[in-house]
Amino acid sequence: MEQNLKTLKLFCKNNNKQIEVPIGTTLEEAYGQLGVEMKHGPVCARVNNKVEGMHFRLYKQKTVEFLDVSSSSGLRAYTRSLFFVLCKAVHDLYEDSKVCIDIPVSNGYYVDLHIRYPNREVINGSHNRPITIADVDAIRQRMEQIIAAAIPIHRHETSTKEAIEMFRKAGANSKVRLLSSTGQLYTTYYDIDGYNDYYYGSLLTNTAQLYLFGLEKYFDGLLLRIPSATNPDVLPPVTQQDKMFGIFREHHNWQKILGMRTIGDLNEAIAAGRTNLLIQVSEALQEKKIAKIAEDVATRKNIRMVLIAGPSSSGKTTTCKRLSVQLLTNGVKPVDISLDDYFVDREHTPRDEKGDYDFEHLHALNLELLNEQMNALLRGDEVELPRYNFQMGRSERSGKRLRLAPDEVLVVEGIHALNPELMSQVPQDQIYRVYASALTTILLDSHNYVPTTDNRLLRRIIRDHKYRGVSAQETIRRWPSVRAGENKWIFPYQENADAMFNSAMLFELAVIKRQAEPLLEAVPEDSDEYSEAYRLRKFLRYIRPIPEKQIPPTSLLREFLGGSSFEY
Repeated sequence: MEQNLKTLKLFCKNNNKQIEVPIGTTLEEAYGQLGVEMKHGPVCARVNNKVEGMHFRLYKQKTVEFLDVSSSSGLRAYTRSLFFVLCKAVHDLYEDSKVCIDIPVSNGYYVDLHIRYPNREVINGSHNRPITIADVDAIRQRMEQIIAAAIPIHRHETSTKEAIEMFRKAGANSKVRLLSSTGQLYTTYYDIDGYNDYYYGSLLTNTAQLYLFGLEKYFDGLLLRIPSATNPDVLPPVTQQDKMFGIFREHHNWQKILGMRTIGDLNEAIAAGRTNLLIQVSEALQEKKIAKIAEDVATRKNIRMVLIAGPSSSGKTTTCKRLSVQLLTNGVKPVDISLDDYFVDREHTPRDEKGDYDFEHLHALNLELLNEQMNALLRGDEVELPRYNFQMGRSERSGKRLRLAPDEVLVVEGIHALNPELMSQVPQDQIYRVYASALTTILLDSHNYVPTTDNRLLRRIIRDHKYRGVSAQETIRRWPSVRAGENKWIFPYQENADAMFNSAMLFELAVIKRQAEPLLEAVPEDSDEYSEAYRLRKFLRYIRPIPEKQIPPTSLLREFLGGSSFEY
C-alpha cells in the first residue's frame, strides 16, 4: 500500500514493529502508539543511531530504539534533568545564589553551592554563608514539589546571539563564555516553568519522570544522588571518598592559579594565544605533584615497594616512568616489575559469565608465586623472574635473575595494585600505594560537567588505533566491558592509596581533539557504536583545538599521542 504523503514509516527495534505516524510526531507521541512497555522510561531514544530526547520530532522515515535509565544514554538524560530541577529549586529559594554541578564522587555528584549573606555582607572574608542542613532539607523539599507538580520541560531553539543575551541577563556568565566561543549559529535551551537553562544533551519531557533521587550535605556543599546504573530502583550507597575528593579540590586550586574553570575559559585562552603558558604551568604543577610523591616515598625509609594502580588510559605507564625519574633524584633506585609476567597458565584463567577468559580477574595472576618472590626480594634473596608467553598462554622461566640492593625500591604497576589481596603476604609497612587516574575537573559550564570516563575513552581510542591497530568502533564496543572490570577490580580500592595522582590536564581535550575526531568519524553510521561516536564528536565541537606540537615530549599525553621521550 502506498504511504500517505502526510505520514512517515517508523520502525521500532524494541519490539520489531513498524507503524505510520503523522509527519512532525514527537518520539514521546510515537512511543504511545508502539505498545512498548518500560518501567522507568523511555527517557530518550536512538534515532538512526543518534541519541535524541523524547521532544524530538520525526520528519522522515526512521529506525528508533527507546532507552530507559538502565542504559548509559538514558541515565545521562535522567541525571541532566535532575541537575535542572536542582538548579530550579535553588533559584526559587535563594535569589542571590550560584550552583556549580562539579564532580562525580561517593556514588553521586558534588554540588558547589554559594548562597550570599543577607545585604551582601562579608563575614570572615567571604560573601557566601556556610551551607546548613536546613538549606539541604529546603532544597530537597522544593525539588520534590517541582517533581510532584509534573511540570513540562520545554525545549527551545533560538539563535545563539539571542541565547547569549538571555543568559547574560540571568547572570549565567559561564554559559555566556561557552556559547560565545563555539561559533554555532543556533542554540537549544530548556525551561521549567519559565526558568531557563542550557544542557549539551537531551532532557526528559516532564519533571514527574524523575522518580528517585537523594540530596544530602557533603563537606561544604551538597551530594546529589542518582539511581544505580545496575539497579535503577535503588540509590547506590554513599561511599567515603575523602582522598578522591581531596585530589579534586587540589586541582580546583590549580584551576584558580590558571583562571581555567570551564571550557569557555579554555576557548578564550586559546583564541587569545595564551596556550603556551597554560601548558607550561599545567605540566609544571603535575611534575611538582609527582616529585612530592617521590619525596614522600624517599623519606619513609622502610618503603621497599611502590604499587601503582589506575583504570584504563589513566596514564599509569608514564606516571611510573616519571615517578622513577623523581625517585632517582631522591637517591632511590627504582626497579620495575611487570605484573603481566605473573599470569597463570591459560587453562587456569578464571572465566566470566559468558564463559570467556577473564584476564581482568585478580586470580588471573599467580598470587602465590608473586607473594613468594616479592618476599624473597625484600629479604635480600635472589630470584629468577618469570616471563609470560602470551602467544602460548604459558608462564616460562626467563633466565633473568634479580636481587634487590639496599638503595633500590620495587615499582610495580597494574590494575590490581591497590587490592589488599594482591600482596597480602608481603609486609604492608614496606608498601607505598599510588592511585593514578584522569579525573577531569574542567567543566563545560557551571551546570555541565565533563565525564572523566569520556576523557579516558578518547585517550584509549587514540592509543588503540596508533599502537594496537584497533578501530574506534572496536574500542567503543569493548568499553562497557572495560568499565565493568574497573568497577569490580579498581574503584572499590581507590581509598587504599597513600597518594593519588590526577593525570588529566586542563588543556588536553583541546589537544587530543584533532587525533580523535577523524577516528570517530570513521565509525559506520549503521553500527551500534555510532551513537557513542556521534556523542563524543558533538562534545568535541565545543572545544577549540591546540596544536600538538606545543606539548613537550615528557608530557603524560605523549603516551597516547606519540612523540614521547620515554620508551614504552
